[in-house]
Amino acid sequence: MRRAMGTLVAALVAGSLLGGCAASRGLDGDLTDDWAALPAAAAFTPAAGVCQVTDPGGTLALAAYEPVGCDLPHRVETVHVGTFPGAPSAPPAVGSAELRGAFADCDTRASGYVGDDWRAGRLRLAVAVPSAPGWAAGSRWYRCDLAELSTVEAKAAVVTRTGSLRDALKGASALRLGCQRTGGADGRGVRTLTPVACATSHDAEFVGVWRAPDRPYPRKDADWAPFYTGCGTVLARYVGVPDDPILRFRSGVVVRPPAAGRWTVGDRGVRCYLWLSDRTVTASLKRAGPAGLPVRTR
Repeated sequence: MRRAMGTLVAALVAGSLLGGCAASRGLDGDLTDDWAALPAAAAFTPAAGVCQVTDPGGTLALAAYEPVGCDLPHRVETVHVGTFPGAPSAPPAVGSAELRGAFADCDTRASGYVGDDWRAGRLRLAVAVPSAPGWAAGSRWYRCDLAELSTVEAKAAVVTRTGSLRDALKGASALRLGCQRTGGADGRGVRTLTPVACATSHDAEFVGVWRAPDRPYPRKDADWAPFYTGCGTVLARYVGVPDDPILRFRSGVVVRPPAAGRWTVGDRGVRCYLWLSDRTVTASLKRAGPAGLPVRTR
């Protein structure tokens, strides 16, 4: 009898508890179906079209990622973010085909972003890649960074700027390379180039970019011959004079290739300048023709 009464009490208690749960407002007895599913875990990828306060290029750790609006002071503008093809097991090494391919893509993207070859301005392109821990976590991106420079000559420094570089070289711009005044010219060429207004006396002018072929970096005097020939062609097109053996009697040529380290990552753009070793002018020689760049008699 006591066992039967105990069973009855237990049944009544259980029933009351179940009844209480069923009567609770907003609860259906299933504690899992009302939560949204968490998003799948994904590796970090930086954004394009934003600016950064840190210097361009190199390896980027998540902790160093500090995007800001380009209307605020910054040192880098990200013009594109791409993805390395395939599934390489380690970050690409300097000089690797993967990193050279990334630079080639960034080169094209950056020029399209600013509206002209980015080398036509005081700009530097760099490629940033994930840090080793980021790579291990699955990141496979490369970031195309543009930065303004104080000069494109030796001892260039990155400038802290405000405003986007989008379309910065589509027209007239303070960033665009133009007329120059040479310094330290000797038998081995021009040592320095200083930008000046074309209306002031000057003896040199930026004429464009020559794309060097994929070959070892020049070390010997003979290695430089194709660079002068290539820039000579760019010069002739810019001024509007024949690209022939007489050209060297019209103007000298100054070539400024990328540094050896940049050459290793795939930069083949050579900045080219005309150089008037015997006179100065007070106007641009763009499309000046043979009258503006006559054959020198001495």
